[in-house]
Amino acid sequence: MSENFTAMLDRLGEVAVRTGLNLASGQELLITAPLDAVPLVRRITEHAYKAGASLVTCFYADDETTLARYRFAPDAAFDHAAGWLSEATAQAFRNGAARMAITGANPSLLAGQSADRVSRASRASARVSRAALELITNFEINWTIVAFATPAWAAQVFPDLAPDAAVGALWDAIFAASRLTGSDPVAAWAEHNAALHRRAGMLNDLRFDALHFTGPGTDLRVGLADGHDWAGGSEAAKNGVVCNPNIPTEEVFTTPHRARVEGHVCSTKPLSHQGTLIDEIRVEFHDGAITRARASRGEDVLRKVLDTDAGARRLGEVALVPHSSPISQSGILFQNTLFDENAASHIALGQAYTKCLLDTDGQSTEQLAERGANSSLIHIDWMIGSDRINVDGIKGGVPTPLMRQGEWVVA
Repeated sequence: MSENFTAMLDRLGEVAVRTGLNLASGQELLITAPLDAVPLVRRITEHAYKAGASLVTCFYADDETTLARYRFAPDAAFDHAAGWLSEATAQAFRNGAARMAITGANPSLLAGQSADRVSRASRASARVSRAALELITNFEINWTIVAFATPAWAAQVFPDLAPDAAVGALWDAIFAASRLTGSDPVAAWAEHNAALHRRAGMLNDLRFDALHFTGPGTDLRVGLADGHDWAGGSEAAKNGVVCNPNIPTEEVFTTPHRARVEGHVCSTKPLSHQGTLIDEIRVEFHDGAITRARASRGEDVLRKVLDTDAGARRLGEVALVPHSSPISQSGILFQNTLFDENAASHIALGQAYTKCLLDTDGQSTEQLAERGANSSLIHIDWMIGSDRINVDGIKGGVPTPLMRQGEWVVA
């Protein structure tokens, strides 16, 4: 491991703690990570304690033990999940712990496994994790996601390179996308956050009723929730801590209305979900719900995702990303949503971020649903933007150009 790499990994750990989490003195930190990510976990843990963390706890996942379940577990086991662990995680968040996820799993890990078993295991996990997920989507605590370049992931992204070269290329891409290559990454993130805040503020001032996406294979009108609020970059969680949920990020996003989505749309990048690559997604919406779905690859997994629950066929997020974003311009398909969603405008099936609604204090789930907020066990982003997609904001039936050929056309 080179001295320069060690320094860059330390930078990532520092940005994850200082910018991603903005960890508060005395706060606990709960980390989840792939087993390969131990070096980054150690850097993060060091910076967390320097920031005053009271306790850092990490839960590791291992690809081989995950595969062992699919190879040897009895069929009934795929309807079971560790509810006790999810309950403890939710309680940790209620007690004020911060959350950090380190991504980097093999995108194709479960590609050869039974789609039915993958779906059942995912559904069981989502059911028991609901309480913890809602604390995240409601932004009750400060949380963030960062990446670690595992060999299995690198081999998927750069299949034509030798293993060491692939890992090195992926690290270079992660460091660049995470804005770590300048002289002061923390300052660079402050500047980038300010730009995203200005863009979100502009959209909040315009107060559109809907967005209209048009382009090859796409004619989609996405109604926006009543009292929606655009966000992007760093945000204040309800515990008062300002954090960056995603490192990297290039999006501004808000909450669509669950019943006001009409038309058809095609994906512009493959979606990596639960170890399966789902490509060339084509869906039709009516009264907010997907009524028809196709995919050239992974269609069986897509259909099982849509059958997760009633909310899985409706939208919980819509986000705008310019085609000129650094991640898009890299030309790399990361096969990882943290990166690929920041290369293109996108929508998300499932659970809404109620943080993107104004004046929610004291409102029940039913009242939030009346305003348009969707509820589901899932939240899955997939990309619909490109340099061939236009976006208009609609207000009172009047369109205003927002993006042309994937680029902003408003100040």
